[in-house]
Amino acid sequence: KFLATTNPADLATADAILICVPTPLTESRDPDLSYVTSTVQAIAKILRPGQLIVLESTTYPGTTTEFVRPILEETGLRAGTDFHLAFSPERVDPGNAKWNVRNTPKVVGGLTPQCTELAKTLLLSLMDDASLVRTVESPDVAEMAKLLENTYRAVNIALVNELAQLCHEMGIDVWSVIDAAATKPFGFQAFYPGIGPGGHCIPVDPFYLAWKAREYDFQTRFIELAADINDQMAAYVISRMQDVLNERSISLRGANILCLGAAFKSGVSDVRNSRAIHVMELLRERGAVV
Repeated sequence: KFLATTNPADLATADAILICVPTPLTESRDPDLSYVTSTVQAIAKILRPGQLIVLESTTYPGTTTEFVRPILEETGLRAGTDFHLAFSPERVDPGNAKWNVRNTPKVVGGLTPQCTELAKTLLLSLMDDASLVRTVESPDVAEMAKLLENTYRAVNIALVNELAQLCHEMGIDVWSVIDAAATKPFGFQAFYPGIGPGGHCIPVDPFYLAWKAREYDFQTRFIELAADINDQMAAYVISRMQDVLNERSISLRGANILCLGAAFKSGVSDVRNSRAIHVMELLRERGAVV
């Protein structure tokens, strides 16, 4: 019963439509909702009473109700009355063989209790267990929950990246430090240093939250500082490489540097926001032969 199509008109036959399109950043690090816009506009052309629309793309709180809903209601149909609207964030860990679509818990919040219940029913049909779908009181809560998940990771990655730099200055093996701390069975989760997080979530989502916070005259200082620390890790790695080469009386300019792997993490082929590629770019800017 699976049909792959590039014709938006085919959506008219669907009772439920799940939207999962990219939500990148603009050059000024503002949310780019152009993919969501074009998709919702295409759905509006075929929208009919009784359909369920579920947004899954990671975005700022309010997107479902303040952005998606008005576009769909331009048809004259009313959300929560004529059609149903909900948000349920995509949860995928690329390259992870243990956690997949069927066993990873889902969160869903609908515009109305009925919207929530219908979206929950749909999601339960995909899951291995009925306990894996958690409902919340609104799309805003579900949207914020997704941003919290990824911002939590971004902040902790920044913490361990900064600690790695300090440990280097102090002559302490940061890997041994993390392994020792990880023996604590409560209150600690191990994160590991690197060239900064890549992919379509961790480098992007904190900026969606920071952008929305400015609407309320609120500055997410802690979150933006973490993003800055992670951003500068690629340059830090280059400086460390220069130090290693200098110890061998080799200049980075003209040096042959072999880079293995261009994806944003091991075991995947996705190069979106790959820090590995950024490192290669920095090496070439400094005259290295990559």
